[in-house]
Amino acid sequence: MSESLYASCAQVLSASQSNDDLKTLLDPHTGFAPRLRQLCIEQLADLEEGGPADVSLSEIESLRLESETWALLQAIMPLRKTAPTQYPDPRSLLASNPYTPPATLAQSIMNASPLLSALVVVREWLHEMAATVPPIDPGAINGYWRFTKHVLMQDLRMSSATDAVVSEMDPDAVNRGAQAKALAIDDANYDKSLVQALFSLVRAGKFDDAVEMCRRAEQPWRAASISGALLLRWRTITSAPRDDEAEDEMDVVDEGWRGNLRRKLWKTACTRAALNQNLSPTERALYAALAPSPQTSGPLKAACRTWADQLWAVVSIACEERLAVGLAGLASESFWEGGVAAVEGPAVEEGTEGANSGSRMETEEEDWEKEVLGALESLSNVAVEEGSNADDPFHVSQLHIILDRTDELLEAFASSLQQGEYDTSAPQYASMSRFFAHLCLYLQMIDIDIPPLATQVILEAYLQVLEAAGQRDLIAMYAGALGDNAVERYAMFLTSLELSADVAERRLALTRAREHGLDMQRVAVATAERTIEKAFQELPPAKGPLPSIIGMQPPASEQEQLLLRSIEWTTFMESTHTTALEQANVILRYFLGCGRVQVAKALLEMLPVELSSIRKPEELATEHLQYRQFFVVWESLARVVECQALESPSMNRETRAAWLEDYKLLLQQAREQVLKLLTNDWLIIDAERTAVDRRRRELIRIRQIYIPELIIRLHALLVASRSKMPENLKHALMLANIVADSRYKLTEDFVSQEGRRLGDYLGAVRQAILAGLEAGGSDPFRIVTL
Repeated sequence: MSESLYASCAQVLSASQSNDDLKTLLDPHTGFAPRLRQLCIEQLADLEEGGPADVSLSEIESLRLESETWALLQAIMPLRKTAPTQYPDPRSLLASNPYTPPATLAQSIMNASPLLSALVVVREWLHEMAATVPPIDPGAINGYWRFTKHVLMQDLRMSSATDAVVSEMDPDAVNRGAQAKALAIDDANYDKSLVQALFSLVRAGKFDDAVEMCRRAEQPWRAASISGALLLRWRTITSAPRDDEAEDEMDVVDEGWRGNLRRKLWKTACTRAALNQNLSPTERALYAALAPSPQTSGPLKAACRTWADQLWAVVSIACEERLAVGLAGLASESFWEGGVAAVEGPAVEEGTEGANSGSRMETEEEDWEKEVLGALESLSNVAVEEGSNADDPFHVSQLHIILDRTDELLEAFASSLQQGEYDTSAPQYASMSRFFAHLCLYLQMIDIDIPPLATQVILEAYLQVLEAAGQRDLIAMYAGALGDNAVERYAMFLTSLELSADVAERRLALTRAREHGLDMQRVAVATAERTIEKAFQELPPAKGPLPSIIGMQPPASEQEQLLLRSIEWTTFMESTHTTALEQANVILRYFLGCGRVQVAKALLEMLPVELSSIRKPEELATEHLQYRQFFVVWESLARVVECQALESPSMNRETRAAWLEDYKLLLQQAREQVLKLLTNDWLIIDAERTAVDRRRRELIRIRQIYIPELIIRLHALLVASRSKMPENLKHALMLANIVADSRYKLTEDFVSQEGRRLGDYLGAVRQAILAGLEAGGSDPFRIVTL
């Protein structure tokens, strides 16, 4: 499917959703359905002009069927959603004017029956769809049965007779007698092509074109046969209100009559012709199409090749049968149906006959509706010779739309999606998902009840299609139609972006949520939560032996990057900063608990400075500030090491003095910051919390990793600097007093793991005491008193 088609459909949807006026949505030219149909037609035209080589015929056929289905929706939905025009019932028309023409009575019968009105609209739609494929023109002719005439004239000259060719030139010559003869081969072929073309024109509802073709073929008798299908119209004697749109364009200016005065007799002749076994199947089908009825359904359906043809046959029979029964029921009151007796006969007492006839008409209507519905339902499994089968999703859709069962249609498609009955990799799946998604939204816009759960499943499927097609810009619009699930669904899409979108793209995608009516704050929070959950499912848990934090660490993995960048979603808006603070603490606890100091530092650098000014909830704010305090300490120790490495024997006196001054200052700052951290209950939470508290366990683990590290690292730096700053040896021993002070509980953070045992630190203290004896004397505490 062309990517532009996704965007074009979304544009139509956006424009329609911004204008909820029913008249505008149902407009025959600019409404929702005709605009989507036009998009399908344009796409088909592009493919016919030379689209992608990998486009399959089935994909093209699906696109064609989709365009036809939108045309059906446009044809039938205005009828169901707008109030019908008030029209007098047939008996009222006849009571005021018994000469009311049959065409006017037929219009009244149709207006009184919602199902018949719908079927007439469906028949017109079927005519329109068939008209898109012009029939094969039989070509020009230079006379009526010219080649047969030449054979007969030759026989007359030669005083002989040809047994294989007819001896007369009248239209019935080929069917006369027990031993029927044929036309000359060229004339026979021409007549065969002509009848096939006439059937195609009648199938497309182009009766006038069929009449003209007959006249060009110099067969006016066929033109008369086809013209007989027209009901009698006579505007001059019609007392019913006129519907200008329904008036035939060929009505003559002088308001004279047109149509068939003897239509019942004509129908009988057509029926006899359709049942005549001597005629060709195509000609029988032509007469059956002119006068469709249950009696002529056999030859008519035998000529139907496609599913649409089968539908047309059923609808044509149903419409003609209902009008025939309706007009027959009015024979006692109509001059044109019952003759002079209907006009000059004794008047029927008002009330008695009216009540009986009304009850009879209702019964007839009910019986007819049952038959029609049964006939239509049988099309769900009818066999076809050409085109898509009856179980094609678009044919199923068309049948359900005609039956006014769109809720069942949506539920059935949603159920098939849930059961995995469709190949999601097939191109047709994208077309189906797109059609059903827009069908749900269209019905919703014109206030037709749709099953909410089925709608959710269908929209979810289309969202997946859009995601697979890379149509990120459109996700928010369709996710917004999910109602209560819209936020969660759009958050799922944003989560699926993972690392493929940079910060600017993420911000833009989040902004689209607001443009389409979604709560931007809820979307941001949900997206961050889903991303964190997704990352934690892939990352190893922060438990087990404490990690080593000595030496170079590898760069962040993809999953660590995903967890790291999950915080972006809640940092775009000030309203989500509190959530960002909470989530940042969770992520920092994980990274620090895994020993990933540099990754944790990168997270802290990503956070907006405004998070540091948040004061509530106090517990979260304090924890966050303590993380910032830790990284200040960590960086201070790192700067001391860097400065220490700058010492070089080649330094001159001034350079060495400047370096030593920096070295002393950095080491002093680091010592003060470490001591402040150690003596201010860093990451110690309320002791009343239970031991099963996950956060409490994570904080204890972090202290066990970094408290011994900070103590040992500071001790080492102080001892190492004693030659340049002798007082630091005293500071190193004073640090041991702080570690031993029960108020700070620092000894509890030493564990029985190499490099973090309390004995390791005490060994380092012992070495410091021994270093204090280097200047002479035997008092090990002398260094402390200096």
